[in-house]
Amino acid sequence: MAWGRESWCTLCRRGTKLTRIETKRDIVVLAADKDIEATIKGIFNRHESLGIRAIDFQIYGHPEKDSGCHLRCQDFLRGYVNKYHYALVIHDKDGCGIEHQTREYLEADIEARMRASGWGDRCLALVIEPELEEWVWTDSPHVAVTFGWVNGYAEMKDWLESQGESFDVDGKPFKPKECMEAILRKTRTPRSSSLFLQLANTVSLRRCIDPTFNKLKLKLLEWFPA
Repeated sequence: MAWGRESWCTLCRRGTKLTRIETKRDIVVLAADKDIEATIKGIFNRHESLGIRAIDFQIYGHPEKDSGCHLRCQDFLRGYVNKYHYALVIHDKDGCGIEHQTREYLEADIEARMRASGWGDRCLALVIEPELEEWVWTDSPHVAVTFGWVNGYAEMKDWLESQGESFDVDGKPFKPKECMEAILRKTRTPRSSSLFLQLANTVSLRRCIDPTFNKLKLKLLEWFPA
């Protein structure tokens, strides 16, 4: 599935004939699943909060999820080299099939293959460790509301700890996906990609301290300054 605005074009007159000239769009994104697609859509649409200009983007999901996104991103995106200024590849570390490697190694591996396929330095790879739900867990009140927990984030966290879940020094659960699913079961909130879109649309973009998220923000500021 793809998201974003329609391709921009211009018309030029050659004699009496009008010719359509396609212009490059800003960025194409290859994501591992619909949850990541929804999250990136929400983030990109908040350009003012990011301190960047509005961007023209398209998002595609890889049919082979995390492993396909990692191993065959250069093949999937090769045909877009001359249609977009930049490319982003993003997937979870869990499920990519090379979990024993570090996040930094996996990102460097993707970027090397993307550069060799024609993107040069116009590409960015993000491998979320362990998975997208890591971005979800901030102490924003919007998180509790989205999950259907009516008494706030602190009580939600207390309940998870009473169920045996542990949190790191930054207040993030060691099992982010399992904790999210436990809360959704408790509140009888259906799990869907729309939850990630809602979070991306509402949670402060300054609250997330995940290194991959911060890497994304810095690159967007470089590529699309306000």
